[in-house]
Amino acid sequence: MMTRITGAAARGLLVALLLATPALVLPDVADDSSQIVLVMAMLAAFLTFAEYNAKSPSIVEFRDASPFNRLRFVALFGCVLVLSLICKGRTDPTDVTNALTSIGQIIGNAIDFPFSPVRMIVLMLPADTDDAMISAVRTSAGLAYLVSLVTMTAFLFLVRVMNWPARQGAFNVWINLPMFDPTAGGDVLYRLRRDARVNIALGFLLPFAIPAMVKAAADLIDPITLDNPQTLIWTISAWAFLPASILMRGIAMGKIADMIEEKRRRTYANATTAEDGSFQIA
Repeated sequence: MMTRITGAAARGLLVALLLATPALVLPDVADDSSQIVLVMAMLAAFLTFAEYNAKSPSIVEFRDASPFNRLRFVALFGCVLVLSLICKGRTDPTDVTNALTSIGQIIGNAIDFPFSPVRMIVLMLPADTDDAMISAVRTSAGLAYLVSLVTMTAFLFLVRVMNWPARQGAFNVWINLPMFDPTAGGDVLYRLRRDARVNIALGFLLPFAIPAMVKAAADLIDPITLDNPQTLIWTISAWAFLPASILMRGIAMGKIADMIEEKRRRTYANATTAEDGSFQIA
Protein backbone atom coordinates (compact mmCIF):
# COMPACT_ATOMS: atom_id res chain seq x y z
CA MET A 1 0.00 0.00 0.00
CA MET A 2 2.67 2.51 1.07
CA THR A 3 4.91 1.45 -1.80
CA ARG A 4 2.16 2.16 -4.33
CA ILE A 5 1.39 5.56 -2.77
CA THR A 6 5.06 6.53 -2.64
CA GLY A 7 5.64 5.48 -6.24
CA ALA A 8 2.55 7.35 -7.44
CA ALA A 9 3.59 10.49 -5.54
CA ALA A 10 7.11 10.35 -7.00
CA ARG A 11 5.73 9.99 -10.52
CA GLY A 12 3.39 12.93 -9.96
CA LEU A 13 6.25 15.14 -8.79
CA LEU A 14 8.39 14.16 -11.78
CA VAL A 15 5.58 15.00 -14.20
CA ALA A 16 5.11 18.36 -12.48
CA LEU A 17 8.84 19.00 -12.78
CA LEU A 18 8.70 18.15 -16.48
CA LEU A 19 5.98 20.73 -17.14
CA ALA A 20 7.73 23.37 -15.04
CA THR A 21 11.20 22.84 -16.54
CA PRO A 22 11.00 25.54 -19.27
CA ALA A 23 9.70 28.10 -16.79
CA LEU A 24 12.45 27.17 -14.30
CA VAL A 25 15.28 27.25 -16.84
CA LEU A 26 14.34 30.23 -19.01
CA PRO A 27 15.11 33.71 -17.69
CA ASP A 28 12.58 36.53 -17.49
CA VAL A 29 9.45 34.38 -17.58
CA ALA A 30 6.30 36.49 -17.18
CA ASP A 31 4.36 36.13 -13.93
CA ASP A 32 1.13 35.24 -15.74
CA SER A 33 2.90 32.50 -17.66
CA SER A 34 4.48 31.14 -14.46
CA GLN A 35 1.09 30.94 -12.78
CA ILE A 36 -0.42 29.05 -15.70
CA VAL A 37 2.52 26.63 -15.72
CA LEU A 38 2.15 26.09 -11.96
CA VAL A 39 -1.55 25.26 -12.27
CA MET A 40 -0.92 22.86 -15.16
CA ALA A 41 1.94 21.18 -13.31
CA MET A 42 -0.19 20.67 -10.19
CA LEU A 43 -3.07 19.29 -12.25
CA ALA A 44 -0.79 16.89 -14.15
CA ALA A 45 0.80 15.76 -10.87
CA PHE A 46 -2.60 15.04 -9.33
CA LEU A 47 -3.82 13.10 -12.38
CA THR A 48 -0.61 11.06 -12.50
CA PHE A 49 -0.83 10.28 -8.78
CA ALA A 50 -4.48 9.25 -9.09
CA GLU A 51 -3.73 6.98 -12.05
CA TYR A 52 -0.78 5.14 -10.54
CA ASN A 53 -2.30 4.95 -7.05
CA ALA A 54 -5.49 3.29 -8.32
CA LYS A 55 -5.73 -0.49 -8.30
CA SER A 56 -7.77 -0.52 -11.51
CA PRO A 57 -6.31 0.99 -14.71
CA SER A 58 -7.79 4.05 -16.37
CA ILE A 59 -6.03 5.46 -19.43
CA VAL A 60 -2.28 5.00 -18.93
CA GLU A 61 -1.06 2.08 -21.02
CA PHE A 62 1.72 -0.34 -20.04
CA ARG A 63 1.44 0.77 -16.42
CA ASP A 64 3.02 -2.41 -15.07
CA ALA A 65 5.28 -3.14 -18.05
CA SER A 66 8.33 -1.12 -17.14
CA PRO A 67 10.41 0.49 -18.48
CA PHE A 68 8.08 1.51 -21.34
CA ASN A 69 6.62 4.61 -19.70
CA ARG A 70 9.89 5.40 -17.93
CA LEU A 71 11.73 5.44 -21.23
CA ARG A 72 9.14 7.76 -22.77
CA PHE A 73 9.27 10.09 -19.78
CA VAL A 74 13.07 10.25 -19.79
CA ALA A 75 13.04 10.98 -23.53
CA LEU A 76 10.47 13.77 -23.22
CA PHE A 77 12.16 15.25 -20.14
CA GLY A 78 15.56 15.16 -21.84
CA CYS A 79 14.14 16.79 -24.96
CA VAL A 80 12.42 19.59 -23.00
CA LEU A 81 15.49 20.19 -20.83
CA VAL A 82 17.89 20.35 -23.78
CA LEU A 83 15.65 22.71 -25.75
CA SER A 84 15.16 24.89 -22.66
CA LEU A 85 18.92 25.19 -22.24
CA ILE A 86 19.35 26.07 -25.92
CA CYS A 87 16.69 28.79 -25.67
CA LYS A 88 18.32 30.08 -22.50
CA GLY A 89 21.64 30.29 -24.34
CA ARG A 90 20.19 32.82 -26.77
CA THR A 91 20.08 35.44 -23.98
CA ASP A 92 22.29 34.00 -21.20
CA PRO A 93 24.94 31.86 -22.89
CA THR A 94 27.08 29.45 -20.89
CA ASP A 95 29.53 26.71 -21.82
CA VAL A 96 26.76 24.11 -21.59
CA THR A 97 24.27 26.04 -23.70
CA ASN A 98 26.94 26.87 -26.29
CA ALA A 99 27.94 23.21 -26.53
CA LEU A 100 24.32 22.07 -26.92
CA THR A 101 23.67 24.76 -29.53
CA SER A 102 26.74 23.72 -31.53
CA ILE A 103 25.71 20.06 -31.42
CA GLY A 104 22.16 20.98 -32.42
CA GLN A 105 23.39 23.09 -35.34
CA ILE A 106 25.55 20.24 -36.61
CA ILE A 107 22.74 17.71 -36.34
CA GLY A 108 20.11 20.08 -37.69
CA ASN A 109 22.20 21.01 -40.74
CA ALA A 110 22.99 17.33 -41.36
CA ILE A 111 19.32 16.27 -41.24
CA ASP A 112 18.05 19.35 -43.09
CA PHE A 113 17.87 17.88 -46.57
CA PRO A 114 14.92 17.96 -49.01
CA PHE A 115 11.79 16.18 -47.74
CA SER A 116 13.38 15.41 -44.37
CA PRO A 117 11.35 15.96 -41.17
CA VAL A 118 13.59 18.88 -40.17
CA ARG A 119 13.20 20.52 -43.58
CA MET A 120 9.42 20.11 -43.30
CA ILE A 121 9.24 21.86 -39.94
CA VAL A 122 11.47 24.68 -41.22
CA LEU A 123 9.18 25.14 -44.21
CA MET A 124 6.25 25.33 -41.80
CA LEU A 125 7.44 28.76 -40.64
CA PRO A 126 5.99 31.91 -42.23
CA ALA A 127 7.82 33.30 -45.25
CA ASP A 128 8.91 36.46 -43.41
CA THR A 129 10.63 34.59 -40.55
CA ASP A 130 14.11 35.97 -39.86
CA ASP A 131 17.24 33.87 -40.28
CA ALA A 132 17.95 33.72 -36.53
CA MET A 133 14.56 32.13 -35.82
CA ILE A 134 14.96 29.67 -38.69
CA SER A 135 18.36 28.66 -37.33
CA ALA A 136 16.91 28.24 -33.81
CA VAL A 137 14.08 26.06 -35.12
CA ARG A 138 16.48 23.95 -37.18
CA THR A 139 18.81 23.50 -34.21
CA SER A 140 15.99 22.56 -31.84
CA ALA A 141 14.37 20.21 -34.35
CA GLY A 142 17.66 18.45 -35.03
CA LEU A 143 18.33 17.75 -31.36
CA ALA A 144 14.73 16.76 -30.62
CA TYR A 145 14.65 14.36 -33.57
CA LEU A 146 17.96 12.84 -32.43
CA VAL A 147 16.50 12.24 -28.96
CA SER A 148 13.47 10.53 -30.49
CA LEU A 149 15.65 8.30 -32.66
CA VAL A 150 17.81 7.29 -29.68
CA THR A 151 14.67 6.52 -27.68
CA MET A 152 13.22 4.29 -30.38
CA THR A 153 16.56 2.51 -30.80
CA ALA A 154 16.74 1.86 -27.05
CA PHE A 155 13.20 0.48 -27.04
CA LEU A 156 13.94 -1.79 -30.00
CA PHE A 157 16.93 -3.11 -28.04
CA LEU A 158 14.65 -3.83 -25.07
CA VAL A 159 12.15 -5.66 -27.26
CA ARG A 160 14.49 -7.63 -29.51
CA VAL A 161 17.45 -8.30 -27.23
CA MET A 162 16.10 -8.01 -23.68
CA ASN A 163 12.83 -9.75 -24.64
CA TRP A 164 10.55 -7.10 -23.15
CA PRO A 165 7.99 -7.65 -21.60
CA ALA A 166 8.19 -11.45 -21.44
CA ARG A 167 11.17 -11.52 -19.09
CA GLN A 168 9.09 -9.78 -16.40
CA GLY A 169 6.62 -12.64 -16.19
CA ALA A 170 2.97 -12.80 -17.22
CA PHE A 171 1.66 -9.82 -19.16
CA ASN A 172 -1.76 -8.61 -17.99
CA VAL A 173 -3.59 -7.16 -21.00
CA TRP A 174 -6.33 -5.58 -18.88
CA ILE A 175 -3.87 -3.68 -16.66
CA ASN A 176 -1.43 -2.65 -19.39
CA LEU A 177 -3.90 -1.97 -22.21
CA PRO A 178 -6.98 -0.52 -20.45
CA MET A 179 -8.28 1.07 -23.67
CA PHE A 180 -8.10 -2.23 -25.56
CA ASP A 181 -11.11 -4.51 -25.11
CA PRO A 182 -10.21 -8.15 -25.89
CA THR A 183 -13.93 -9.09 -25.92
CA ALA A 184 -15.00 -6.43 -28.44
CA GLY A 185 -15.26 -9.00 -31.22
CA GLY A 186 -12.96 -10.64 -33.69
CA ASP A 187 -9.67 -12.40 -33.11
CA VAL A 188 -7.63 -10.49 -30.54
CA LEU A 189 -4.44 -11.46 -32.37
CA TYR A 190 -5.65 -9.90 -35.62
CA ARG A 191 -6.78 -6.73 -33.86
CA LEU A 192 -3.46 -6.33 -32.05
CA ARG A 193 -1.49 -6.73 -35.29
CA ARG A 194 -3.81 -4.31 -37.07
CA ASP A 195 -3.39 -1.68 -34.33
CA ALA A 196 0.36 -2.26 -34.35
CA ARG A 197 0.58 -1.63 -38.11
CA VAL A 198 -1.58 1.50 -37.84
CA ASN A 199 0.53 2.93 -35.02
CA ILE A 200 3.81 2.19 -36.79
CA ALA A 201 2.55 3.83 -39.97
CA LEU A 202 1.39 6.90 -38.04
CA GLY A 203 4.70 7.09 -36.22
CA PHE A 204 6.59 7.24 -39.52
CA LEU A 205 4.22 9.70 -41.19
CA LEU A 206 3.52 12.23 -38.41
CA PRO A 207 6.93 13.99 -38.47
CA PHE A 208 6.16 14.86 -42.10
CA ALA A 209 2.39 15.27 -41.81
CA ILE A 210 2.26 17.60 -38.80
CA PRO A 211 4.26 20.46 -40.41
CA ALA A 212 2.36 19.98 -43.68
CA MET A 213 -1.01 20.23 -41.92
CA VAL A 214 0.09 23.31 -39.95
CA LYS A 215 1.30 24.95 -43.15
CA ALA A 216 -1.96 24.18 -44.92
CA ALA A 217 -4.00 25.50 -41.98
CA ALA A 218 -2.00 28.75 -42.01
CA ASP A 219 -4.06 29.86 -45.01
CA LEU A 220 -7.23 29.72 -42.91
CA ILE A 221 -5.95 30.88 -39.52
CA ASP A 222 -3.03 32.92 -38.26
CA PRO A 223 0.27 31.16 -39.02
CA ILE A 224 2.10 29.60 -36.10
CA THR A 225 4.75 31.74 -34.45
CA LEU A 226 7.62 30.34 -32.43
CA ASP A 227 8.98 33.64 -31.15
CA ASN A 228 8.04 32.72 -27.59
CA PRO A 229 10.69 30.30 -26.22
CA GLN A 230 8.15 28.17 -24.35
CA THR A 231 6.03 27.84 -27.49
CA LEU A 232 9.13 26.78 -29.42
CA ILE A 233 10.11 24.22 -26.78
CA TRP A 234 6.71 22.54 -26.49
CA THR A 235 5.98 22.64 -30.23
CA ILE A 236 9.27 21.01 -31.19
CA SER A 237 9.06 18.52 -28.31
CA ALA A 238 5.54 17.46 -29.31
CA TRP A 239 6.56 17.20 -32.97
CA ALA A 240 9.46 14.87 -32.09
CA PHE A 241 7.99 12.95 -29.13
CA LEU A 242 4.44 12.20 -30.30
CA PRO A 243 5.46 10.18 -33.41
CA ALA A 244 8.16 8.35 -31.42
CA SER A 245 5.65 7.47 -28.70
CA ILE A 246 3.10 6.20 -31.23
CA LEU A 247 5.78 4.17 -33.01
CA MET A 248 6.87 2.62 -29.70
CA ARG A 249 3.25 1.73 -28.96
CA GLY A 250 2.97 -0.01 -32.33
CA ILE A 251 6.14 -2.00 -31.70
CA ALA A 252 4.90 -2.95 -28.22
CA MET A 253 1.53 -4.15 -29.50
CA GLY A 254 3.24 -6.17 -32.21
CA LYS A 255 5.41 -7.81 -29.54
CA ILE A 256 2.35 -8.63 -27.44
CA ALA A 257 0.69 -10.18 -30.49
CA ASP A 258 3.78 -12.35 -31.01
CA MET A 259 3.63 -13.45 -27.36
CA ILE A 260 -0.04 -14.42 -27.68
CA GLU A 261 0.65 -16.33 -30.89
CA GLU A 262 3.52 -18.19 -29.24
CA LYS A 263 1.31 -19.01 -26.24
CA ARG A 264 -1.39 -20.39 -28.53
CA ARG A 265 1.14 -22.46 -30.41
CA ARG A 266 2.42 -24.05 -27.19
CA THR A 267 -1.12 -24.65 -25.95
CA TYR A 268 -2.15 -26.37 -29.18
CA ALA A 269 1.04 -28.44 -29.18
CA ASN A 270 0.45 -29.57 -25.60
CA ALA A 271 -3.17 -30.44 -26.37
CA THR A 272 -2.15 -32.48 -29.43
CA THR A 273 0.53 -34.31 -27.46
CA ALA A 274 -1.92 -35.19 -24.70
CA GLU A 275 -4.46 -36.54 -27.22
CA ASP A 276 -1.79 -38.76 -28.80
CA GLY A 277 -1.30 -40.46 -25.42
CA SER A 278 2.40 -39.70 -25.09
CA PHE A 279 3.38 -36.98 -22.62
CA GLN A 280 2.07 -33.56 -21.66
CA ILE A 281 4.20 -30.50 -20.78
CA ALA A 282 2.69 -28.25 -18.14
